[in-house]
Amino acid sequence: MLNVLPDWLKTLYVVFAFCSALFFGALKSVLVGPIAALILITGNVGVILALFPTHVAWTVYTLLKTNRFDAPLKVAFLFGLPVLFGLWLGLSIGGSVLVGLGYGFFAPWISSFEAFRHEDESNKFLHSIVDGTWGTIKGSCTVVQDFADLCYHSYPLYLKELRESPSDSELRTLRFIHVPACIIVGLLGIVIDVPLYTAIAVVKSPYMLFKGWQRFIHDLISREGPFLETACIPIAGLTILVWPIVVIGSVILAIVSSIFIGLYGSAVVYQERSFKRGVAYVIAMVAEFDEYTNDWLYLREGSVFPKPKYRKKRVLPHSTEVSVSVGGSRSSDGKQNGGPMHAPPIMTMPTLSSSRSVREVIREVKMVQVWENLMRVCEMSGKELLDANVISPNELYDWLNPKKGNPCPIIGTGLPCYAFFQNLLRSIKHGSEGLVLLDGLEITHLNRPQDRVLDWFFHPIMVLKEQIRVLQLTEGEIRYLEKIILFGTDPKRMESWDNGSFEPEDAVRVAQIQGISRRLIGLTRGTSKLPTYRRKYRNVIKNLIVYCLARDGSTRSMSMRSVASV
Repeated sequence: MLNVLPDWLKTLYVVFAFCSALFFGALKSVLVGPIAALILITGNVGVILALFPTHVAWTVYTLLKTNRFDAPLKVAFLFGLPVLFGLWLGLSIGGSVLVGLGYGFFAPWISSFEAFRHEDESNKFLHSIVDGTWGTIKGSCTVVQDFADLCYHSYPLYLKELRESPSDSELRTLRFIHVPACIIVGLLGIVIDVPLYTAIAVVKSPYMLFKGWQRFIHDLISREGPFLETACIPIAGLTILVWPIVVIGSVILAIVSSIFIGLYGSAVVYQERSFKRGVAYVIAMVAEFDEYTNDWLYLREGSVFPKPKYRKKRVLPHSTEVSVSVGGSRSSDGKQNGGPMHAPPIMTMPTLSSSRSVREVIREVKMVQVWENLMRVCEMSGKELLDANVISPNELYDWLNPKKGNPCPIIGTGLPCYAFFQNLLRSIKHGSEGLVLLDGLEITHLNRPQDRVLDWFFHPIMVLKEQIRVLQLTEGEIRYLEKIILFGTDPKRMESWDNGSFEPEDAVRVAQIQGISRRLIGLTRGTSKLPTYRRKYRNVIKNLIVYCLARDGSTRSMSMRSVASV
């Protein structure tokens, strides 16, 4: 009897903790949720409507100025812009409302459950009450800020790159004979894919609901996955309660995504120059979605729908650049085999595979660690360059202050690219198969963050690292590459910076180094368009300005206040 008592006490404690977190979370959702939701919805909708005329003007101007499209294709895009902008307004405003309501309602609740991960028992209940109040309101403001950065900085940056495409870029042409085929296939995609996607999602949603509950209950009884540790049981219990909402969200996501998947049939007609292949795409996408959902729900393999081929076999062109194989499969003896990267699935659905324990999840590198490492490297590299008088505080102010209208590419692109290159060099010197962070943690294909956004960058980064390693750059060539990536847009600054660089006499070697620099700059520009990047990078620049003021002994309160207000 005495042996059973501790188990009963632990069970009562878990039930009490769950009920307490549920009550406090619901109370905070009622009190704080409407405020956070109102801030997020009002802020995002305000950004959308305020920048909408500017977005239209920027887009039309870019279409007229770019040399990537011929005249018929530009005319087709101009006629299609009203539909695209109408979809943008409807989906963005509707999405902002849904995200605002969901964030305002669930964020305080989740914070209450997360509080029970603290080790101190008294802190658990204190944080269960306090967490998710002011933090939720600040989080909604942060979401609005990041969304504004995407609309005001990332989208114009993409348009600028499209306008400034090199003249030798491939010209995309459109023949008027393909216009009716594109329109018909686009309409067929909506008429066929949307109803069938909806039917498949609705029919399989009960399977997803009950199989999810079955998995959670199995983990609860066997103490596996999220139920392995006692502190995480309340959070897992909340997951069981909100699982129906996840299922409903997946159905809605399938319906919304089917619209764009169907419309993409027009792009397939244009790419393949074939009406038949466009129709085949519309039919094949239904089978792809059916097969994809069958795999996730552990139903029978394959699909009852036909799956015709809609792409021609293409022969990859030969390249004179360094060829490497990264991220392939591993054989039984542990060696890595090169293999093609598979395209991501059509839509994202929650996985019902065997759950990982909390300890396994902790061992996985988090995306926030990658961001923090990138920003810390930028700050360290910035301090080194400031101490060497390579960059000046005025350039930091020019980038931070948008009123001057000077984008200052040396700070906006050169500095993060330079810092990223230093990180790659550090990983190569350590002989790492992945990336080595500042704290010594290594990111590989096994422990990298399971994030869709990172998937677009991790493999190209690994390929680029291997290309740099294979080139076996000398110290002088490394300094030459640093000069190119930092001052590539300013030849005078390149010549004036004496960093011990050595420009190779071999033209092929110079072309290889310049190719590496272009890829580094391209990856950096792509990263700068991601959410949260600009906000975090602004903090880095502010820290560098404060560092300059402290170094020069001019840390007056007025200067500090002016930096904080930017």
